[in-house]
Amino acid sequence: MKKLIILGGRGIGMIAASVANDLGTYQVMGFLNDVVPVGELVGKYQKYPVLGVSNDVKNYLEDEDVYFFIGYVGMKNEKDVFEKITSLNIPRNKYATLIHPSAIIPKGFCSIGNGVLMSPLSQLSPDTTVEDNCILLPNSFLGHDSTMKRFSHITSNSVVGGNVTLGRGAHVGTNATIRENVNIGDFALVGSGSVVLNDVPDNSVVVGNPAKVLRNK
Repeated sequence: MKKLIILGGRGIGMIAASVANDLGTYQVMGFLNDVVPVGELVGKYQKYPVLGVSNDVKNYLEDEDVYFFIGYVGMKNEKDVFEKITSLNIPRNKYATLIHPSAIIPKGFCSIGNGVLMSPLSQLSPDTTVEDNCILLPNSFLGHDSTMKRFSHITSNSVVGGNVTLGRGAHVGTNATIRENVNIGDFALVGSGSVVLNDVPDNSVVVGNPAKVLRNK
């Protein structure tokens, strides 16, 4: 069985662990975390140890049975997190792609990168592109001809319309709706429940219905 090390902790990290457990193809070894002390356990019911910090990735790269999942979602500092994971130089073929059996994917009509998490009941439409390290949480939807660039996230119950581009590290909050033909900039954050009708600039936070720029990061 393949071994899985998750970079992160509670939240996204444990969702990834649960999907890996449901798939039955990975044994979760534990977490690499830059805050929680080594040896401490992560999880309330299923518990996994903290094995080290993120820079300890290098200690596991030579093991052909070990794969990695990036479970970081910084929200306020997505650009810094993106630069951090890029600096770790994890080969693409060492990223674990975790697609829950209940996720809906039109077979042969989509492109899905490495290190992607598709949670239960997440859904893709035809002609969608999901680049490396993207995350789709439960009941999220990506419309036709849309693209998620690397390390972008769509959270629970959010709907992204057709012909939308989510930039690198962009984050779509819970219950948000993105109208078709909209571009969400790199490292932008769409607040929970927002309705986005227009393009969103890079490094900005938008909230409301209709969504407006609250501030720049």
